[in-house]
Amino acid sequence: MKRALLIAVAVGLLVAGCGGDSTDETTAAAEAVRVKVYFLRDGKVWPVSREVEATDDVATEAVEALLAGPTEQEQADLDVTTAIPDSRESDLPAAGLAQLVYTMTQFPTVDSAEIDGVNYTRADFEDQTPAILVESPLPFEKVTSPLNVTGTANTFEATFNYELTDTDGLIVDEDFVTATSGTGTRGTFDFTTAPFTVPFDGVGELIVFELSAKDGSRINLVEIPLKMSK
Repeated sequence: MKRALLIAVAVGLLVAGCGGDSTDETTAAAEAVRVKVYFLRDGKVWPVSREVEATDDVATEAVEALLAGPTEQEQADLDVTTAIPDSRESDLPAAGLAQLVYTMTQFPTVDSAEIDGVNYTRADFEDQTPAILVESPLPFEKVTSPLNVTGTANTFEATFNYELTDTDGLIVDEDFVTATSGTGTRGTFDFTTAPFTVPFDGVGELIVFELSAKDGSRINLVEIPLKMSK
């Protein structure tokens, strides 16, 4: 079965990529732990949150969540898909391989993944990575004011813009961001919005986008729904 095959691969990746002591996320100190699982939005990897059992092999738990596929809400509201085939006999396409490698390398002690004798890092999947990849907050996550946002970007001159809307759909903060690098080289970003309030409990959005150098239009736009409370 494909499931057994990929789980075995995941265990191998964790062993091959680890170095040093285990972190809190890879111990059974708690009953459950939050991990990221990478599906696809518009053909590019994108993380969502999953709660898995906190075992000594939480990486395998993360891969199991990946194999289970996106939820109905994620499919309906985020239009996410998966490129991991249902059949063991099917080859794993580049996008599916990117999903697996991204899911495995989220852990601090894992920086690469060896599959069929080939060592992969996230940099090997730039074509499957969105120009602006928000790693936190994740879709449908409960957030408070102010909002801290982290991730990676590969945009023109390393800049992009964001808007934060409240539960009424009104913009409560907007600005531009400069990543550590761009224009062909992926960099990191870490910014915090201005403090905000919401009129009622509900769903707001973090919207990230790049302004086209050609005509100023919004490109590489992604909307991330967030749970906000008064």
